[in-house]
Amino acid sequence: MNKLFINYLKNVGIILSIVFLSLLLNACSVKTNVVASSDGVYKYKTIHNPEGIGKFYLGREIAKVMGHEGAAWLERPSRSYRENPQNAIDRLDLKSTDVVADIGAGTGYFTFRISPLIPQGKVISVDIQPEMLELINFVKNEENITNIETVLGDVDNPNLSPSTVDIALLVDAYHEFEYPREMMLGIVAALKSGGRVILLEYRGENPMIMIKGLHKMTEKQVKKEMNSVGLVWQETDDFLPQQHFLVFKKSDFSRANYN
Repeated sequence: MNKLFINYLKNVGIILSIVFLSLLLNACSVKTNVVASSDGVYKYKTIHNPEGIGKFYLGREIAKVMGHEGAAWLERPSRSYRENPQNAIDRLDLKSTDVVADIGAGTGYFTFRISPLIPQGKVISVDIQPEMLELINFVKNEENITNIETVLGDVDNPNLSPSTVDIALLVDAYHEFEYPREMMLGIVAALKSGGRVILLEYRGENPMIMIKGLHKMTEKQVKKEMNSVGLVWQETDDFLPQQHFLVFKKSDFSRANYN
């Protein structure tokens, strides 16, 4: 009986080895199926993370966009104590006249919390999903809020006017940009001289943060991608429970060379 069982295990081992070898060979054959885009900015892979779109930018796979069907998740009650967004807002160092672009605004979670803090300024809520903007407009009209403006962005353009924005805020959104370089160039162009880009991204260095891998970013990767569009890193602060808080500034160099 023991001998039969041992033979059975050997046969299973042989079969598994063959299957593994076959998969390995297939993976190797597909690995060559990587093509650079015409401008050399992006690469594409057939075999990729199921949470991504198979498109790579500076070594990072771009994550799938969370659709408007997931709007309730953005408003989950636990967000206030698990992520402490009010602390992030307090660190924005807002002036009452600031123009803040909430890029990837979603349901307006940050938009509606920032709006009262800049009574002589305004929040421009940008999203590529009209359903999200409809939610913001509904609440804005119900509450008679006059300093919120909604803008429907494109996947490669935030559709913001040049030199009109003091702060561009990107909260857990940048990693989903299908055209990150084009979007960031548009954002940089929209910033006033000395304007800031502030990104919140789940810390990719920490495997204990229970967020899918492609929906997190390391500080190093964020710096690399922001530097590529001419933004100057100012600081990284990890005072939030799960997210990096990264600040970049528009410089004269970025205006001259990347607009």
